[in-house]
Order: sequence, then C-alpha cells, then structure tokens
Amino acid sequence: MAASLAGAVDLAAVQARNEAAARAAAAPPPSAAAPAGAPGSAVVDVTEATFQSEVLDRSFQVPVVLDLWAEWCGPCKQLSPVLERLAAEGAGSWVLAKVDVDANPALAQGLRVQGIPAVKAVWQGQLVAEFTGAIPEQEARQFVTELVAATSGGAVPGAAEDEGEAQEPEDPRLDAAEAALDRGDLAAAEAAYQSILETEPEHPVAGLALRQVRLFRRAEEAGPNALAAAEAAPDDIAAQTRAADFLLGTGDVDAAFSWLLDVVRRTAGEERDAARQHLVELFGIVGDDDPRVGPARRALMTALF
Repeated sequence: MAASLAGAVDLAAVQARNEAAARAAAAPPPSAAAPAGAPGSAVVDVTEATFQSEVLDRSFQVPVVLDLWAEWCGPCKQLSPVLERLAAEGAGSWVLAKVDVDANPALAQGLRVQGIPAVKAVWQGQLVAEFTGAIPEQEARQFVTELVAATSGGAVPGAAEDEGEAQEPEDPRLDAAEAALDRGDLAAAEAAYQSILETEPEHPVAGLALRQVRLFRRAEEAGPNALAAAEAAPDDIAAQTRAADFLLGTGDVDAAFSWLLDVVRRTAGEERDAARQHLVELFGIVGDDDPRVGPARRALMTALF
C-alpha cells in the first residue's frame, strides 16, 4: 500500500536524512528546563561547529527557528527577547537557535542572509519558512504557532518510539490485515489494524497502516465524482477534503497536496484550519521520506504566514 504512494527518491539524500534522524533519536528531546544557551535547551547559541547537531539534527525532533542577529543591530535587540520568551513558553515544542552573524559569517553566507534580524525555520533538515526584520510579538507568536502546527503538531518524538519504528519487527497479528488487503477488503483490514492498536497503541506498523487504509476507504467512498462535487461547492470544506482524499487514494500525490494548499490560501479562520489539519494528515500518510512532502510543507508555511 505504501508503495502505491511512493515516488522517485534520491537515495543519497534519504541516507543523509536517516543518519540525521538517527542522531536526533539518540539525543534527548529539547527541554525548557535546560539552561538557555546550553545544548539541548529550548534556546541555544549556535556556531558553525554546532550547526549540524543543534539545528539540522535537532530539526528531526522539533522545528528549529534560527534567529540571525548581531550585537550592533538595534532591531535584533527588539526581536530576540520576544523569540526567547516564546521559546520558553513552547516548553520544548520548538527550538530557538541564535546565530551571531559576525562570529559565524560562513553560516550567514550559506543561509543567504540579506539583512538582519533574519528568522528562518528548519524542519526535517530543510528550510520551510522565513522572514526578515523585527515584527510585533503577536505576529511572531503566530509564526511559531503555525510552524509547529504545520510540522510536528507540537509532539516531541521520543527515542524509544523512533527505534521501534526503525526495527519494525515481524508481527503475526498483521497477517489478517494483510490478507484482507490482498483480497481488497478494506473494511476488514481496518478492523484488523484497529484491533492491534487497541491492545498496543504504539505499534510501529499498525498506526500508519490504519491511516492509509482509512484514506483509501475515504477515497473509495468519495468516488470519481468527488472532484466535480468540490468544484461545484468551493466553500464546502468537507467536499474539498473528499476531493483531496480521492486524488491521494488514486496516487496523484502532487494534485492532492495542491488541492488543499489552494483551499488554505483562499480561506480563513476555522475553514482554513480544517484544511490545514487535513493536509498535515495527508503529509503523515505519505511520509516525510517522500520527496514531495518537503516542498508541500514549505508551501503550506508560505500560505499560512
């Protein structure tokens, strides 16, 4: 089933990402209790030597917000304390990584900093959002809130869970679900995966498999008329999500993402949030290793902020 959603993959890039993710899994999650500036804290000072571990690797645990500043920069002194306060409030759901551009010119050049203060968000080793200049606290809060919602959802993954996912041990309980899939009985497959999760909520395979089966069931129920129905009712969010489900269920990943990104761009309030949540759910079904998910996440951040 997962193979039906897979596209061409850069194996070298996947290996590098897997190595970074493994290092992140072995490290403790960020903590607001750790002293500010220390490795593993919610606010950390970053240099060229620590950029890999504190930014790239850490971004496989939680989103990392880069604050690029300099001592002589007046607007930096206005924005930095706001970001530090928000990071402390975030309690480890995201990390603020502070970079002195004068002390780390190679980082500033590599990140293509044109002016400061510059803020750049990193998730899963990729830049996903940015802005330049000091902004009011309310806008900064909105930026980090939507960043966390569009990426990790606020959850801090633990090393034990990641190790379990990497091992994916054989489980005879999966046989019934796989047999149901082989004969095309999605309802029976859903019931089998659900039964496993009722006794083992953190099962390394059943959770994702259940989300995939439910996606295919929704796509099947939506039927080939889903796109026409959504076009006829552009304000009906349920119709829009059914159309995206149908597209993803038939293997058109890019179209599914684009469909909901368009809904996010043209809606507001609860409707936009519903579309965003559904799109993030589809990201989880496809998986971050798929090369189409990263660009779509960045597009979502651009649409939100």
